[in-house]
Amino acid sequence: MVLVGGIALASFWGNLQERKKILGEKENIPEISTEGADQRLEKIHFVEEKQGKKIWELEARTIHQYQAQNLLFLEEVKVVYYAKDGRSFTLTGDKGKVYQESKDMELTGNVVFTSSDGYRLKTHSISYKHSNKQVKTPDPIEFEGEQIHLTGKGMLIDMEEKTFKVLSQAKTQWKGGRRG
Repeated sequence: MVLVGGIALASFWGNLQERKKILGEKENIPEISTEGADQRLEKIHFVEEKQGKKIWELEARTIHQYQAQNLLFLEEVKVVYYAKDGRSFTLTGDKGKVYQESKDMELTGNVVFTSSDGYRLKTHSISYKHSNKQVKTPDPIEFEGEQIHLTGKGMLIDMEEKTFKVLSQAKTQWKGGRRG
């Protein structure tokens, strides 16, 4: 799921290059302080569709591109992935970093991952390593669904193996249902 966000951001790079060409052709574009970035865009909303269906959406308040380091920095990030089975997954965070060459991604600050079927994961930071399709955090996590509440410290999701591991201090509470 977060993998999709990483892939979406990597795909975004191609769209960003096209937009850069278009912006370069316009006249009277006000200069914006780039804070050392090669390019800065504000209030971005990208959508990728295939055969008339949304695949993913990316929103960010600002994006800073650093070509020499092959990096993108994003602020107030929201990525929505639309699965083939009809579910959607939303990932938000205060700041993000995308390593364009490797397609690795980091998201920090108020990171929340929600699914349309009612699951929510909250943590401070998440990193995605594209080469092994793993998502991890060393930070405390809180995972909640209709029937479960799980807390712990550290998490590892292996997208290939379809596994979710809480690394330490795991505590699970079943909600609703009978106690006994």
